[in-house]
Amino acid sequence: HFWGPTFKWGISIANIVDFAKPPEKLSYPQQIVVTCTGVICVRYSTVITPKNWNLVNVNLAMAGTGIYQLSHKMRYVTDLFFLGLLLI
Repeated sequence: HFWGPTFKWGISIANIVDFAKPPEKLSYPQQIVVTCTGVICVRYSTVITPKNWNLVNVNLAMAGTGIYQLSHKMRYVTDLFFLGLLLI
């Protein structure tokens, strides 16, 4: 029960490294999956016995970084829309 959450930290770390990536290169489906996985699994990891706090924390980090990346992408798209640069 140690290695699963420990390797899962790699996803959150990769997402943090991607904070510097231009928003047009971010993938909605990928970030939605990272966010949903974090939210669903943090709930699961709080109801299991015994509590695995490494699992709780890694899933919180996944949800947080996913939400941040999604908001970053959405702000970029809305800015383009309001500037008239986004052709739908």
